[in-house]
Amino acid sequence: MPQLRKPFVQTRRDAWVEINLGHIEHNIKELKKITEPQTKFMAVVKADAYGHGSAMTAPTLLASGVDMFGVASVDEGIQLRQSGIDAPILVLGATPEWAFPSAVEHEIQISIFTDEHIIACIDTYNRLKKSPQVQIKIDTGMNRIGLSDKDAPEFIDKVLNTKQIELKGVFSHLACAECFDKSEIQKQRWQNIIKIVNNKNIDVHIVNTAGLISYKDMHYDMVRAGIGIYGLMPGLAKQECDQTNIFSCFYEFQRPELKPAMGIKGRIIFLKDIEKGSGISYGHSFVTENEVNKIATIPIGYADGVPRSLSNRIYGLLNGKKIKQIGNITMDQMMFDVSNIDNINAGDIITLIGQDGEEYIHIDEWAELLETINYELTCRLKVRLPRVYMRD
Repeated sequence: MPQLRKPFVQTRRDAWVEINLGHIEHNIKELKKITEPQTKFMAVVKADAYGHGSAMTAPTLLASGVDMFGVASVDEGIQLRQSGIDAPILVLGATPEWAFPSAVEHEIQISIFTDEHIIACIDTYNRLKKSPQVQIKIDTGMNRIGLSDKDAPEFIDKVLNTKQIELKGVFSHLACAECFDKSEIQKQRWQNIIKIVNNKNIDVHIVNTAGLISYKDMHYDMVRAGIGIYGLMPGLAKQECDQTNIFSCFYEFQRPELKPAMGIKGRIIFLKDIEKGSGISYGHSFVTENEVNKIATIPIGYADGVPRSLSNRIYGLLNGKKIKQIGNITMDQMMFDVSNIDNINAGDIITLIGQDGEEYIHIDEWAELLETINYELTCRLKVRLPRVYMRD
């Protein structure tokens, strides 16, 4: 049996996602450097912490100075509660009215923005004799969910005067943080709204990671960081804005030094020598050109969240060298040309995302090839890839 190279990772598969908790701690400290000390810090851990594992990363986030968590659904909040997290949690998305009692029972704040939500809160109070904790979502330009800025004053007043409801915050979301002019329009709408809740012990917040970095004057009572805490920068679509209107000076000079927390690795499960002119994988989309070729297979495929459209376009790292992925990525496996690597054995580790020696492959390279954003790719990585947690 071949000897496995270090580091040896014990999982039920020869493939895994590696999460560096030390990098997450570092990233929080970097983001808090550009956040006022009195400003609260929300860590957004929806979609299982963007694929990093919400229950496992939450204790590190709290220890690093996070004040509360943002999730997408009540179920995500309950998962945190069941893992022992007692910090405040806000459901940033819409919660169905029938789920309000579950949120209240688990002390999870919900976002409200319709009269029906107010009625459901009152019904929930009458049933449980406990006030729902809510935050009001205002739409200042995203045009997704939330009250219009014109309807917001009346709605806020109505909630403030409903004794069965405990109002904890009012918030909005920047649609184009990369574009100063568009963000300035949202800011002006937002400023008119938050005057209503001044001196009422209610948190107001609007910025995400990109806004946190780019608009220090919009930090208000709390900032919300998502992708940044995992060491990735938001995809700022600068080409969509007039370059003279982008608030780039602050962004460029205050850019935090973030460290990606996620790596993707797999062990070689089979090595094969093949001849020139041999086709690889389904459809033979790659045909070998060298006289002698050594092919390595690892057990990671598109069912694990690595898009099939990356076939023949990406690289891995082995023994500190780049190796080309060849042939169509299959549901559970993919192949690499390792002909230029000496002294390799089954059990050796190939890195798809992360560092090996002096070489590094960033998930943004995949995103650029696919013309998408890093968020989508980290969220795609499926739970059947075990998460292995480590620190530097």
